[in-house]
Amino acid sequence: MFQQALPILETYFGYKSFRKGQEQAIRSVLEGNNTICVMPTGGGKSICYQIPAMVLPGTTIVISPLISLMKDQVDALIQAGIPATFINSSLSYNEANERIRESKQGKYKLLYIAPERMESQEFIEDLKQMEIPLVAVDEAHCISQWGHDFRPSYRHIQQMVNNLPQKPIVLALTATATPKVREDICTLLKIDEENTVMTGFERENLSFSVIKGQDRFKFLIDYIKKNEKEAGIIYAATRKNVNQLYEKLKRENIEVARYHAGMGDVERAQEQDRFLEDKASVMVATSAFGMGIDKSNIRYVLHFQLPKNMESYYQEAGRAGRDGLDSECILLHSSQDVQIQRFLIDQSSDRSRMTRELEKLQQMVDYCHTENCLQEFILHYFGETETEPCGRCGNCLDSRSSVDVTKEAQMVLSCIIRMGQRFGKTLIAQVLTGSKNKKVTDMGFNTLSTFGIMKDQSVKDIGDFIEFLISQDLIAIEQGTFPTLYVPPKGKEVLLGKHQVHRREIVTVKQVSKSDPLFEVLREVRRKIAEAEKVPPFVIFSDAALKDMCAKVPKSSDAFLQVSGVGEMKLQKYGLDFIQAIREFCEMNPEYQSELTTEAKPAKKSLKKTLGDSHLETLKLHQNNLSLKEIAKQRDLSISTIENHLIQCAQQGLGVEFSTIIPPEYVPLLEKAVEEAGRERLKPIKELLPDEVSYFMIKGYLYFMSKEK
Repeated sequence: MFQQALPILETYFGYKSFRKGQEQAIRSVLEGNNTICVMPTGGGKSICYQIPAMVLPGTTIVISPLISLMKDQVDALIQAGIPATFINSSLSYNEANERIRESKQGKYKLLYIAPERMESQEFIEDLKQMEIPLVAVDEAHCISQWGHDFRPSYRHIQQMVNNLPQKPIVLALTATATPKVREDICTLLKIDEENTVMTGFERENLSFSVIKGQDRFKFLIDYIKKNEKEAGIIYAATRKNVNQLYEKLKRENIEVARYHAGMGDVERAQEQDRFLEDKASVMVATSAFGMGIDKSNIRYVLHFQLPKNMESYYQEAGRAGRDGLDSECILLHSSQDVQIQRFLIDQSSDRSRMTRELEKLQQMVDYCHTENCLQEFILHYFGETETEPCGRCGNCLDSRSSVDVTKEAQMVLSCIIRMGQRFGKTLIAQVLTGSKNKKVTDMGFNTLSTFGIMKDQSVKDIGDFIEFLISQDLIAIEQGTFPTLYVPPKGKEVLLGKHQVHRREIVTVKQVSKSDPLFEVLREVRRKIAEAEKVPPFVIFSDAALKDMCAKVPKSSDAFLQVSGVGEMKLQKYGLDFIQAIREFCEMNPEYQSELTTEAKPAKKSLKKTLGDSHLETLKLHQNNLSLKEIAKQRDLSISTIENHLIQCAQQGLGVEFSTIIPPEYVPLLEKAVEEAGRERLKPIKELLPDEVSYFMIKGYLYFMSKEK
C-alpha cells in the first residue's frame, strides 16, 4: 500500500519527499498498527492521516477539538482536489444531517468531527453505516488528565472505536506531550508504545527570546512597525489586557484584530477572518485564540504576558512559522504576570489540579530566568535529554555589553528599606525622583535620605529598573490586595557590597525576514485569487511556496511544478496567474534574475560571460528572417528564452524588427490597449487583449513605439 503514498504526496500536495517522521507514521498506519505520532507544530502531522485516507478505502474520521482548524483543513483539501467535510456546532441541524447522509454514501475521503459528537448515541449509529478504515485523533494530549488541555469527551473515543463493526486503525497525533501524557494516550487508545513515531520537539526555524526589565509596550510597537508586512499574534493573559492592547495598537494606525471569549460569536468570527485573510496583520488574543488556526504564514508570536505553563507556551509560540520559514517567538516578561497567572489558577474550579498547575507555572518562571539555551530548556521539559544549545535563541546570541549598575541598585534597595518595605513600585520610584506627590509628602518620605537621589531619571525609567532588579531576584514581591516590594537576602548582599549588579543593554528589535520585490508581487496575486475563491491566502500557497517561486523563478508549467507545494491540481488552477506575474516581473526587472544568479553562483563568472553573449547568436538568426519557433528549435532553447534574448537586444539598441514578429492584425488592438491602460505596467495592458497576444508582443510593441517616436 505504501507505494501509493509518494505519488499522492506529489500530485495533491506538491512535495517530492516526506518530512522527518511522516513516512514512518504512514507506513505504520498502512501496516494496520494503532500508532502515536508526536511532532512539533508545523511538522506536518496532518499529512500522516490525509495520505492514508487517500490510500485506504472508505472515509477516515478525524477527531479534532478545533472548529476553525477543521474549516481551514477542509478548505485546503478541497483546493488540492481531495473530497472532505466537517461536522461541528457551527452547522445547522439540516446541514449536519445532509453531510452525514453524503458521508454514508461515501462521498468524502475525510470527515472531521468534534469530540463532543461521540457522546451522541444517534451519531454513533450513523458512523456504523459508514466504511471507516482509520480514526485520527488530533490534539491527542486532550485525552490525558496530565495534559494541559484535558477534554472529558476524548475519553469516549475508544468506546466509539470498539462499537464500529469494522474495527478501524487509530492514529493519535500531538505536538506537546510530556512522557507521562504519552503513556496516558497509549493506554487509553490501546496503542502499543513500540508504535511511537517521535521526531523530537525542536523547531529549527524558530528563535526564542525572553525580554525582561524594559518597556514592553515600546518594544511591541517598535517590533510590529519594523515587521509591518508580516503576520503576527500577540497573546495577553486576560480579556481586559487584550482590549487595552487592541485600542493602543489601533491608535498607532496598526491593522489589528482581537479575539477573546468575552466577544460575541459573530464578532469573533469576523475578527478571525480578517486575520486569516491578511486584512489585519496583527491579532491580539487570549489563549482562546489559535488552537484551531492553520494559518501558515505567521512570522512572529509575542507573549505580552507570561503563559501559565510550558505546554501552553510552546503550543502558542509554535503557531509561528508553520510553513518552515524563519520566525520569532518572544516572551515579554514582567514579575507581575506571575501573580496574574496565580490568580487565574486560584480561580480554577478544579482544586485537585491546583498544586500541579502551580508547579508548571514555576517552571515557566524558571524559563524566563535561565541564562542557558532557551530551546534546550523547552526540550528538557518535554523529556529530551540528548540536546545541544540551539545557537539561535536570544540567550545563545546575546552579545549585548553590560553596565555596572551596582550603585543605582543600592539606591533603590536602600529606599525600599527606608520606606518600610510595604509599598509598590510607583511610590518607590516617586520618592527616588523627588516627586512632590501629596502621598509622598503626607507620609513624610520627602525627609528620607533617599528622597530625590535619582532625580535625573523619570519615574518610568526607575520603574523599568525596578522590574530589572525583580527579574534578578534582588527585589521580591509580597502578595496581597496591593502587591508590595521588599528586599530579600540576595538584595541585602548587594546593599552590603558583597555582590555587584550588571545590566545588559536593552534588546533592540529586528526584521524577521528580508524584503523581496517579487515576493510582494506574488503575495498580491495570491491575495486576489484567495479573495475570489473566498478562502484564506495561505490555503492557495504558503509563504514557503512563494519564497521557492522567488528562488526558482519558474516561467513554464514544467518549471512551476518543481516549486515546493505545487501539485498537478494547483498547477492547473493557479499556474497561469503566477507564471504570468513572474514573467512580467522579470521583464520589468531584468536585473532580478542576474542578482539571484550572482548570489547563488558567485564563482562562475566565465559561464555568465558566455551566457551573456547568447542573445547575439539569437539576433543573427532573427536577422536571417527565421521565426521564433525556428530559432528556438535550431538553438535547442525555449521560445520564452528566445523572446528574452530579442528584448535584451532591443534594449541594447541592436535593431530588432518587431514589425516582423507581431502579427499585423494585433497592432490596432495593442494600440487601443496601451492608450487605455497606459505604458507603466504590462499586466493592465494584457488584461485588455486576447490570450494569444503575449507579454513579449506587448513589450515589443512598446519598444517599437518608442523607436518610432
